[in-house]
Amino acid sequence: MLNRRTAIAAILLASLGVTPAVAQEKLKAVATFSILADLVKNVGGDKVEIISLVPPNGDAHVYSPSPADAKKLADAQIVFINGLGFEGWIARLVKSSATKANVIVATKGIKPLKAAGGHGHNHDVGDPHAWQSVANAKVYVANIRDALVAKDPTNKVAYEANAAAYLGKLDVLDKEVREAIARIPADRRRIITTHDAFGYFRSAYGVEFVAPQGVSTDSEASAKDVARIITQVRKQKIPAVFLENVSDPRLLSRIAAETGAKLGGILYSDALTDEKGDAPTYIDLIRHNIRTLSAALVG
Repeated sequence: MLNRRTAIAAILLASLGVTPAVAQEKLKAVATFSILADLVKNVGGDKVEIISLVPPNGDAHVYSPSPADAKKLADAQIVFINGLGFEGWIARLVKSSATKANVIVATKGIKPLKAAGGHGHNHDVGDPHAWQSVANAKVYVANIRDALVAKDPTNKVAYEANAAAYLGKLDVLDKEVREAIARIPADRRRIITTHDAFGYFRSAYGVEFVAPQGVSTDSEASAKDVARIITQVRKQKIPAVFLENVSDPRLLSRIAAETGAKLGGILYSDALTDEKGDAPTYIDLIRHNIRTLSAALVG
């Protein structure tokens, strides 16, 4: 009899739009771009609903937010941004959305590198691509963990456990990268990429990157820049040039054709791919990049 009454009560509650408080509502989070969203996903786990503003294969440098993005921020409880000047549009979007969400700078505590290249791009705060060093990605994870715990202390144990497990995976990843670089002859650790998104990778792992577009993709490289790089490739006998998933391939194809350097494949810099691509997660991105570099440079 009791079971029957319980079932009837549940049906009545459902008909009134009332559901028993069985499943806890997820924390609504927004990240500005896909790499950052993946890091938040790994820390938040099933306690967080994460949305990325810039989609997979999207270029955050030239992204133009929509009214729908303002609505996403307005509905969010916490917003994660890269900072270091990466999202030049985010301050305007936050203001226009009138969001009450906590805005968290995921690069807090990372010492920015001076922007290389100097091709007229206004990045006074330095190179924003800090995630290209796995050690820096661990700082992102710690900042994300602390922000989620502060916002949602009820799930502190889950966030801390998720972060610890993911940090362990990043330690393994960093070791893989260092071992792969060690197998590349020192005189072949020089490549050309579309824009200078790999300064932190260079600093951490000792591979020299040359780029015609500085640290941003928001303007074209000048003819003088391209000519200088062609001369540099020939003089230093740089073995390979690499395309990126967020850039126009024609520039590097021209450099390769004029110098004889081979096209080494695609590197992923500022964005993940979709699930069908080579880099649907941050760990996949770093592993793909190091395998692609190794295949072209080992000889």
